Amino acid sequence: MDLENGDSGAGARSLVVRLWLPDRPGALGQVASRIGSVRGDLLAIDILERGGGQVVDELVVSLPFETSEELLAREIGAVDGVAVEHIRLVGPNRPDPAMAMFELAAAVAEMPGEAVSVLCTGLVDALDAEWAVVVGEGAVVARAGNAPGEAWLEAFLGGSEHLADDQLGPGDVLWARMPVSGLAVAAGRSARAVHERERMRLRVLARIVDQLIAER
Repeated sequence: MDLENGDSGAGARSLVVRLWLPDRPGALGQVASRIGSVRGDLLAIDILERGGGQVVDELVVSLPFETSEELLAREIGAVDGVAVEHIRLVGPNRPDPAMAMFELAAAVAEMPGEAVSVLCTGLVDALDAEWAVVVGEGAVVARAGNAPGEAWLEAFLGGSEHLADDQLGPGDVLWARMPVSGLAVAAGRSARAVHERERMRLRVLARIVDQLIAER
């Protein structure tokens, strides 16, 4: 489990807790009860993946400064079958991940002349990614963050052509093709694995942006 510390408010800070829990009735309720036992407040739940009897959730938790992340992790981990993967600090106004993608689609539509640049910059924030790129005709046409070199990106995207679904592949990279415009978008982060719900959101966003770019 990783811990990232910091401040986000006067009386409490907002944390995102990524955890694995058994897909059984009452498991999430037990986790919520443990959070409440250390004076935490469960603000939001995002289901990232489900399958094989397991669920991967991200919980947004408001936690008093006097309560440590370590204590929170121990309390949650005391629930049978639950494992805390990661705890990280976020700002108090962090948007819901799904809403962040809607807002990014709107921003692209409002700035059609800078669509690929807006898409790259917005994905870094919306996906908590370290980098994002848009690639077309074997060249990077827009980038944000510390993206890999063009040779790696070309090899990676070229190697993904045979995959039946872009949900497959490295656990730290997500990507989607935009066939109408002939572009592809990719984003990555090293701190946390990418899960299926995040890949689905990127695929839907790419479909919307693909049409917007093609019609401009």
